[in-house]
Formats: sequence, structure tokens, C-alpha cells
Amino acid sequence: MQADEGPGGYPNKPIRLVVPFLAGGATDQMARGMAQKLAEALGQPVIVDNKAGAGGSIGAEAVANAAKDGYTLLYSTMGVLTINPSLYPNLKYDPATSFAPVGLTHVTANLLVVNPQVPAKSVAELVALARKKPGGLSFSSAGNGTSSHLSGELFKSIAGVDMQHVPYKGSSAGLPDLIAGRIDMTFDTASLFGEYTRSGKLRPLAVTSRERMPAMAETAGFKDYDVSLWLGVLAPAGTSPEIVSYLNRQLVKVMREPSMENSLKPYGIQPLYSSPQEFAKTIAKTARNGRRWSSRQKSRQIDRDASRPVEEPLLFL
Repeated sequence: MQADEGPGGYPNKPIRLVVPFLAGGATDQMARGMAQKLAEALGQPVIVDNKAGAGGSIGAEAVANAAKDGYTLLYSTMGVLTINPSLYPNLKYDPATSFAPVGLTHVTANLLVVNPQVPAKSVAELVALARKKPGGLSFSSAGNGTSSHLSGELFKSIAGVDMQHVPYKGSSAGLPDLIAGRIDMTFDTASLFGEYTRSGKLRPLAVTSRERMPAMAETAGFKDYDVSLWLGVLAPAGTSPEIVSYLNRQLVKVMREPSMENSLKPYGIQPLYSSPQEFAKTIAKTARNGRRWSSRQKSRQIDRDASRPVEEPLLFL
């Protein structure tokens, strides 16, 4: 890929891409695939820096406070920008003002997988089991406010079941406990589970969308809700508009490459591209839905009637 010169000779040194979750997880995998191609487009290395913790808030804070020179970027999930403000009242960054959106990059649904010791071969069987054992089943997540947390909580609400949430510092951190049977299930990006579902160490039940996943055509889609997770790149607020625009052009070029789509499609991941303005609108729209979700979760904590589902699913894209 031919590198295009940026404004004022930018970039003339490596760029740091902060991923606010552990290495090896689904977010990290998508970031590294994108970063490799982006480095070719920029003509400079793009170095992935994993800063995990607090549902991605620690990494986001680091970028919010970084120099506004285009050499430190954030690769963010929707949860970091739109769900965390409802879960972490003392955030040290403001998602609406601390960042300059560069562009969207990916959208994906999650995959529901269970440990094979769980005696459920379908979603219907899992719901029946959970209703027989209120609070007896557990699901892991990549942290409070992440899409895996969101998927599990919406599943609980819509199915009318109660399950224990066990948050980790990233998707990969919870895998050993899930495989060992200390955790019953999780909801996360399919690319995280490939070798484990193929070997039988984990059992896939459904994707958190209405469509089946090409790589797992036998796995059903959900009928009642759709949790789609978007991801994108942001710079610290105050970064030169010329640099943001240049980064956006290179990012769009990368995400439109046929090889990118071909590598992502088997896992139910779609490449996205947008203008900075379109990304900002997506963040604002999702934040509104995030506040609705948070309000429902607080209501659920007050009213523990787990048999009453919510009236409608929440769509996040």
C-alpha cells in the first residue's frame, strides 16, 4: 500500500495505538489487524499498547491526557465511550469532549458459548436451565460496561432469568476459567473462540444478532434482540483537524481493502468506515441508548422480579 504524505510531514515517527483491554482478546485482535495495514498506509509503525482495566476506562483516560499531536490514538469499543459513563461515576475523561473521533472501523455481534459441562444444547435449553437455578449460572465479561457484559445483561432481562456476572480485565483473562468450568458461559466476538469451539472445549449456542455467522452456520441467531458492537479510532481532543482528516483518509483506505473484509467475514465482523462527523453522531446516538440501558439495569436492581422481561430489545447501532 502506497503511503501518502500527511500535513507538515506527519507522521515522522511511530504512532502509539492504545487498546484499553488485554492482549489476546477480541478487541486486541481486531486492533492489531487494522494497525498493521494502517502502518503501511502511514509509512510509520503503529504500535499497539494494551492498557486494560475498569472496562477500558484506564486506557481511554491515558489517551485523553496524551499530547494532542496525533502520535497517541485510542482504539475504542462502544462501551468505553457510551456505557462506562453510566457505570463509573468518577470517570476522569468525558467521552463527549475528551476525544476527536477519527473514524469507525468494525462492527460485530457476539457469540454465546458455554462450557460443555453445561447441559444445554440450545438457547431454549439454557433458558430453561437458568430458570430452574436462579442465580446458579454465571457468565464472564471483558469488564463492566463492555459489550460482553451488555449482551449478558440483556439476555437476562429478555429471557427473564437471573445469572451471576463475573467481570475480568479483558476477554482473554476470563477464558481459562470458562474452559475449566469455573464459569458457565460468556458472550464475546467469535474470533476469540475459534480453536476452542473446534476442539470441543467450548460449545457455541447462538450469535447476538438475527443472522447466522458464516463461520458457524449451524449456530442460531437470536430472535428477540440484537447487540451489535462498533469499534473505532479516536485522537485526544484538540488534535489538529488536518491530522484528524488525514488519519481518517488513511483509515478509510485500510478498511475498504478487500483483504480486510475477507479476513473478518468468517467471524461475523464487518469492516466499517466513516467520516469523523459520522463517527461523532454514532457515539452520541449510542450514548442515548446506553443511558436507557443503565436506567433499566438500575430498575432491575430495585425490582428483582426476574420473570418480567423488558418490553423491547435495545439496538446499539
